[in-house]
Amino acid sequence: MQSRSWPIKQLPGLQPEHLRQLAELNIVTTADILRRGKTQAGLHQLASQLHLPLRYVQKWAALSDLARVPPVGCRYSGLLLHAGIASAIQLSNASPGQLHKQLLRLHVTTLTRSDLCPSPDEVVHWIQAAKHLISS
Repeated sequence: MQSRSWPIKQLPGLQPEHLRQLAELNIVTTADILRRGKTQAGLHQLASQLHLPLRYVQKWAALSDLARVPPVGCRYSGLLLHAGIASAIQLSNASPGQLHKQLLRLHVTTLTRSDLCPSPDEVVHWIQAAKHLISS
């Protein structure tokens, strides 16, 4: 399974001003964020160039890392991050049952709807895809 790259405008929570600033640095895809933020020093440098708190850049890097797992993409990267999964490696090591319970709790708490929660089978698929991606 190939790692996916997405236009950064598809990442959840990026403000138009941040998209503009990133574009000025030739960062237009999730792969660009991961390449520039590969190390802590890279994350610090990017935050400094953007004049933004480090936590913003760390969040974008975490979302980008999760989004590279094809079935997760930008659609579910924010959900996983809110559930405490901050990387593809973490996802690959997650317990499907436990992660699904966390996601269900998050959906019920924030959206008051359990019917929008990804199915247990989807969660298993994400974890398997992350394992395959990490091992290749």
